Amino acid sequence: MHPNLNDTFTQIFITVTLEIALLSIIVAIVILKTKKQPLINNEKNSILANLETDVPASTQQAQQLRSKKEAWRHEPLKHKRQPSGKISYILLLSGIISLIASILYVSTILAFIGLGLTFWGALLLFTRPTKLVKASLLDYTAISSLTTINRIINDLKYKGKAIYLPPRYLKELKGGTVFIPSKKQIAIPPVEEVAEEKVFLKNPNGICLTPPGLSLANLYEEELGKAFAKVDLNYLQNNLPKVFIEDLEIAEDLEIKTIGNMIQVKITGSIYNSLCKETRKLSHVFDSLGCPLCSSIAIALTRATGKPIIIQKTDFSKDNKTIEVYYQMIEE
Repeated sequence: MHPNLNDTFTQIFITVTLEIALLSIIVAIVILKTKKQPLINNEKNSILANLETDVPASTQQAQQLRSKKEAWRHEPLKHKRQPSGKISYILLLSGIISLIASILYVSTILAFIGLGLTFWGALLLFTRPTKLVKASLLDYTAISSLTTINRIINDLKYKGKAIYLPPRYLKELKGGTVFIPSKKQIAIPPVEEVAEEKVFLKNPNGICLTPPGLSLANLYEEELGKAFAKVDLNYLQNNLPKVFIEDLEIAEDLEIKTIGNMIQVKITGSIYNSLCKETRKLSHVFDSLGCPLCSSIAIALTRATGKPIIIQKTDFSKDNKTIEVYYQMIEE
């Protein structure tokens, strides 16, 4: 074989080997960083769970534990870690330096290395992670408006269950209205009266409100590229879990089952768990409207089924990780 050809193959082999070694180191660093945080979080939770069961609630140690738990709760959610921007800039800078050196020293090896590093640096730069937000922001953003709704219902002394009305009662598909009757009975107002977009209705007596989960429900439609009013319940059962788990990363799992005129929805590992737990303190909202997450699913269901929907019951698992909601379809 020609000597120059041997030199070329040797240079290519050395270049590929160096790049593979460098990328392996970077991948190892990223994996270690990704695994470290969940391990820390799991360790925090297990330590607090064990200590809180053993330490009396009135002791100073118990108070310190509660303070630590509250502080850790305000840390940013880190469900998904991607290569950081620092690694991207390091690769780009190394690639540029290698390219400049290849020109100065007329080195093919340095040129190949420079091109490889520049390519990977640019690629990782475009796959940088989105900004993270603190989980507690979800609570503080919504809880004040929910508290106001709870006070309004309490002052009006309304006893009825909130009824999520289907799209035929509304002027637009992306709209949403929930009717709360004054008496403890299922009473649905006429389409014509709801279409006037009044807040207080007299036939039957009650109040029409914008559901707390309306924007979330519209976001689900945008992710799927489908209007729920134009699909059926089977479509939601097959596609909504993907939105929750993969697209929006709202929850670890979502199950939708139909039992007669009841729809059972089980949500596991939701980022809204804390907000739903806080909503339980607002009895009029929790027992009727539901938290924003449960409300958004009710809107999706009433759009897909074309029937009024009532949140009949909401249960939490012992570890508060799973929310089980029962929605009732109303026959008109």
